[in-house]
Amino acid sequence: MGVLKKFEQRLEGLVNGTFAKVFKSEVQPVEIAGALQRECDNNATIWNRDRTVVPNDFIVELSTPDFERLSPYSGQLGDELAGMVRDYAKQQRYTFMGPIKVHLEKADDLDTGLYRVRSRTLASSSNQQAPERAPAGPAPAAPRGQGGYGYPPAAAPPMPSAPPPGGRTGAAPTGQPMGARPPAGPQPGARMRHWIEVNGTRHQISRPTLVLGRSTEADVRIDDPGVSRRHCEIRTGTPSTIQDLGSTNGIVVDGQHTTRATLRDGSRIVVGSTTIIYRQAEG
Repeated sequence: MGVLKKFEQRLEGLVNGTFAKVFKSEVQPVEIAGALQRECDNNATIWNRDRTVVPNDFIVELSTPDFERLSPYSGQLGDELAGMVRDYAKQQRYTFMGPIKVHLEKADDLDTGLYRVRSRTLASSSNQQAPERAPAGPAPAAPRGQGGYGYPPAAAPPMPSAPPPGGRTGAAPTGQPMGARPPAGPQPGARMRHWIEVNGTRHQISRPTLVLGRSTEADVRIDDPGVSRRHCEIRTGTPSTIQDLGSTNGIVVDGQHTTRATLRDGSRIVVGSTTIIYRQAEG
């Protein structure tokens, strides 16, 4: 069962069904939950091969009508959303610098049904030596249903590739995390291996193309209601690319909502509410 589905089920019986009535407003909790997942994906920072840090402090800006409906339950809803983020991070093997917090705020410039998500990394007292990331700028609000999302994903800079074996990682003298060394280009005659990681499972790409989708006929089947039967196709080469196959919700590659993109080692592909990691290496 997916993280979002579990989140929905926990909310069903909360406060003797009061949430079911309150959440008839335009913005639904599962939309906010999905936005928080994408906020983690879009702002993930790879520190080394074993640690990818994501934000732990989130602010959800709502229109005045939606905020007034939800604010009486903001504490409980915030706790449930924080729990959902924690479950999603465990699934994706993300780590945090401090405790997870989700706050609701009113934004007078938003109409009913629109919202924004802002995030930042706040270090706990035991992690004060670790750098904090600057707050991410607010993503522009958009009507529900546009591109299959409650808001368009915020543009994120490309993430650094994982360091090569034996590469040095750590903190720079300024206290900011050092970017990982870029991988060396393929050597003449070297064979490049390609694979993807979906929910912790590795799928080797042994053919020039790999189709991902919800259909049993797809090369890699993804059981996610937000994924189309034939959602997208990965084509290996120099460089490797990914192509949307006319899906309903589209694809997000390294924070960019797109129909076609070039892939590199460590690229993050989001389809529906599922994150896929693309990998390539010589050998």
